[in-house]
Amino acid sequence: MTAQKTSEPVRHTPMMQQYLALKAQHPDTLLLYRMGDFYEMFYADAEKAARLLDITLTTRGQSAGQPIRMAGIPYHALEGYLGKLVRLGESVVICEQMGDPASGKGPMERVVSRIVTPGTLTDASLLDERKDVWLLALARARQTFGLARLNLASGAFILTEVPEADLSATLERLRPAEILLPESLELPFFGRVGSSTAAQTRRPDWHFEAENATALLCAHFKTHSLAGFGAEHLGPALAAAGALLQYAQATQARALPHVEAMQVEEESRYLGLDTATRRNLELTETLRGQAAPTLFSLLDTCVTSMGARFLRHALHHPLRDPEIPAARQAAVANLSEEYGHLAKTLRVALKGQADLERIAGRVALMNARPRDLSALRDSLAGLPALSEPLRQNASPLLTALCVDLEIPAQVLALLQSAIASEPAALLREGGVIASGFDAELDELRALNDNCGAFLMDMEARERERTGIASLKVEFNKVHGFYIEVTHAHTEKVPDDYRRRQTLKNAERYITPELKTFEDKALSAQEHALAREKRLFEEILTRLQPEVRRVLRIARAVAELDMLAAFADTALARDWRQPEFTATPGLGITAGRHPVVEGEMAASGENFIANDLALTDERRLLLITGPNMGGKSTYMRQTALMVLLAHIGSFVPAERALLGPLDRIFTRIGASDDLASGRSTFMVEMTEAAAILHHATPMSLVLMDEIGRGTSTFDGLALAFAICRHLLEKNASLTLFATHYFEMTRLAGEYSRFANVHLDAVEHGERIVFLHAVEEGPANQSYGIQVAALAGMPSGVLKNARKELRDLEQKAADNSRQPDLFSTLPPRLEPEPHPALEKLAHLTPDTLTPREALETLYALKEMLE
Repeated sequence: MTAQKTSEPVRHTPMMQQYLALKAQHPDTLLLYRMGDFYEMFYADAEKAARLLDITLTTRGQSAGQPIRMAGIPYHALEGYLGKLVRLGESVVICEQMGDPASGKGPMERVVSRIVTPGTLTDASLLDERKDVWLLALARARQTFGLARLNLASGAFILTEVPEADLSATLERLRPAEILLPESLELPFFGRVGSSTAAQTRRPDWHFEAENATALLCAHFKTHSLAGFGAEHLGPALAAAGALLQYAQATQARALPHVEAMQVEEESRYLGLDTATRRNLELTETLRGQAAPTLFSLLDTCVTSMGARFLRHALHHPLRDPEIPAARQAAVANLSEEYGHLAKTLRVALKGQADLERIAGRVALMNARPRDLSALRDSLAGLPALSEPLRQNASPLLTALCVDLEIPAQVLALLQSAIASEPAALLREGGVIASGFDAELDELRALNDNCGAFLMDMEARERERTGIASLKVEFNKVHGFYIEVTHAHTEKVPDDYRRRQTLKNAERYITPELKTFEDKALSAQEHALAREKRLFEEILTRLQPEVRRVLRIARAVAELDMLAAFADTALARDWRQPEFTATPGLGITAGRHPVVEGEMAASGENFIANDLALTDERRLLLITGPNMGGKSTYMRQTALMVLLAHIGSFVPAERALLGPLDRIFTRIGASDDLASGRSTFMVEMTEAAAILHHATPMSLVLMDEIGRGTSTFDGLALAFAICRHLLEKNASLTLFATHYFEMTRLAGEYSRFANVHLDAVEHGERIVFLHAVEEGPANQSYGIQVAALAGMPSGVLKNARKELRDLEQKAADNSRQPDLFSTLPPRLEPEPHPALEKLAHLTPDTLTPREALETLYALKEMLE
């Protein structure tokens, strides 16, 4: 791309002309411009950087008659500042100076060396080691969205297409770091879901043209078509993939050799979790946005960062088909035998494994650092400690992982011979290439390292040759190397000595041999560093064909680490292996909430385990009981055990039997959405509507206190209607918690409906929650007792008890009256009806009997 011309380019200094030309190519990105020992930013970039980084903003000199606003950072502190900028969602262009600054031949040339964006990070110092970084591109075709995502560190390139209704949930599942969007595409829901944390980068619409994308992808993969990837039927996903590949190549300023394939992902492969469910179950962050306590924080005892990332991905991608989860559970059972002896052995060996996945990515991009290669060498050398214990009595999955852990002998041999045992952190520091690998480098190092020995040897030889016992061979920074002879012995100086300096009492000379050594010695360090750089780049080039193999090893290590962590958790917390069955239903014996139990155990408390039985004949459990009695915990633990089983973990229960499931839905808790103008009740109804539209007989549905955000009659009517819909239409496996005790009578209408409750007992003025699930409905809510626990003023509690007694008395009086619903006629006739007479003494002064009866009609219709 050619630089844009400024209005008066001739008036700018040559250096600023160069800067402005580079800036014109990247107008929307911070540009760091190398000048000596600093990276400088100018004008608007300087003002923005000063604000974001809290660095000094100054004004120096003028260009084109305008003061130059500038801010800078030291070159050696670049990575720290880059990390801060990227965490703030900024992209950065880095321009390096080329050539020798001492040449003095005009302004030094500068070129863009790399572009750092939130979604294209590979440098270890900029990455969260326990989280994947995804770059995602989005394209739209009618009501279908195509998504392409790339993990630049591992080379994973994945395409999928989803209907518009599922886009929000998919973005919440993927949590990309950066999203590429066509300039014309508007997504109104951004800011309400997990995608709001992603940096958004707009690209020209023509980058998302499907025809151009297909040609670009075929050229990258060196294929005639994309049929081999199963992607030929895709539309918007291919358009997104083309834009993404073009952007990634541009930011890295090179091809991406480790991106060797595309994977087409089907949403139906996973157990469906919508946005609300991921939030409510607190998989990787709490409802308050904290990292702990969550299911991930509980399970993540992984030794390696690769294992932690594998675990995080598994939690957000539970597999619907039980084949892989069951294979993982068999492996966990194998690792847990003999009190976890095998798991403990592997976890010790895993401590020697570096982050092979990200190292392989940096090797592929030719930006690996010296200690990346030494870590790769040591990790490969440590693979036998992982594979050998798996060769006997291993499950099929562990056997397969053992095969993937085979050492690439040529790679290991190269690294062992080429890389120093403890190389410097940076290539420019030297000491990276091992001694004996390159004869020229060894000679240069010898000149630099053995200078003293050479001088002593030469001094001894020259004394013997000249017969001058006081002759000295020395060095200083001003005159370099020299031979010093006192005036008393100058007649003995050989003809090949050339005078370099005259002193009061001595003469200093140089010889052709010493001059040759001087030339070599003075430039030896510089030449050695240049030679090391060249050799290091050659090593990276030789490693390119082996990147795929290293990535396969990395995946095997990561999965093995996750399985060993599962075994560690199962043994420490007494979790059991679940069972999958083709029979619909869900049966749990003595189940516990994994996170709550862990928190209680830390404070010395015991968790009360509970059973659950959902079958084809018993599909909906109505759960009643007091606030704080454990209804929400009981529902959440059920969903978490299902999810744990579907990622291949053991579960916190004595036994768990799981039938086929396709999705988990939750409607638990509520908060308003002020940004979108949605009230608490609107959020609640929106989530409930989504469940009623999408839940199937294979879905697990959790409904907690539906209808509480509106008036009692409206809420009760809606709760009744939703419950009936779940029973009659969705037929899902459902846990429905409520304080509407009127709903318990549905047990007489539906054979698939059952009442269960959590109870409490009063002890004087206090209440004790039993947290045990029992059959049948609860008999009261204990709301006033819970209010007392919350510290409600005693006067308020006293008045509340009085109001409660009055309300209960009125309810008792009313209960002695005939069931008004049963006496309602099909519709009110114009002439008087006996129902009016029965209502006369119950009707408030503000309503006529006829109006009261019409109100009852409306309520009956809502309930029906």
